[in-house]
Amino acid sequence: MSLKENLIALPQYLLPQHTLSNWLAKLTHSKNPLIKNPFIKQIIKIYGVDMSEALEPNPSQYASFNQFFTRELRPDARPLTTEKFAVASPADGVVSQAGAITDGEIFQAKGKSFTATALLGSAERASAFNNGIFSTIYLSPKDYHRLHMPLTGTLREMVHIPGKLFSVNGATTNAVPGLFARNERVVAIFDTEVGPMALVLVGAIFVSSIETVWHGVVTPPTIRTARSWQYQDAAPTINIGEEMGRFNMGSTIIMLFGKDKVEWQPQLAAGRAVKLGELIGHCLR
Repeated sequence: MSLKENLIALPQYLLPQHTLSNWLAKLTHSKNPLIKNPFIKQIIKIYGVDMSEALEPNPSQYASFNQFFTRELRPDARPLTTEKFAVASPADGVVSQAGAITDGEIFQAKGKSFTATALLGSAERASAFNNGIFSTIYLSPKDYHRLHMPLTGTLREMVHIPGKLFSVNGATTNAVPGLFARNERVVAIFDTEVGPMALVLVGAIFVSSIETVWHGVVTPPTIRTARSWQYQDAAPTINIGEEMGRFNMGSTIIMLFGKDKVEWQPQLAAGRAVKLGELIGHCLR
């Protein structure tokens, strides 16, 4: 890792990560126009947010910064792939990594990896994905922050795993070992036509909340031990392209599939920008 990456990452070990995130949550939910309007306008200017894609293009119409950040898009803004057996991108963002889960190891960056067991919180959950494939997508502040289903699935289990709140930008990902398995995260396991699919919503510094469509806000609260929900009776089935959750501030989503179940498109590689709904892979038959 570079000196610059070290200088970015090292202070984060000392920061009161959850406290800072809680403070920012209060700011981003403020409905005071003197607070939320300048904040929204600065983010649009700094990151070049394209408001023409939003269902509500007028920034001042959002009740809070958080409402702006999790804004809906126009129905025609992100066409869903119509290819047969398609796997669709679950988000706007940039691919951090994509590839094989080799002997339970998931590549992070620059010689760093973490285990599927650590990421998912148990060896039993991870066993379904051994020698399968994964893809990690990073959402920056300019991106659409709702998450949608890459493949139709029926929810089996959700797990809220406590952890740190390191930044998930490129510099920190390169510098902090096992970053995605150290940060607080919400794991959703779905049954699909090709077997289990895991969607891991990874929290980060200043990510004030993660929520799902079937549960609502999962975090906060900050917790000390993992908690889980099982969905045997009346388990929700969510179709490909439908919303499944959102980040209240930017972060990362990781997808996992089992061995010989899905193959990624050849161009799905580190550094590639993706848009919600576009074709990123195919189910294998």
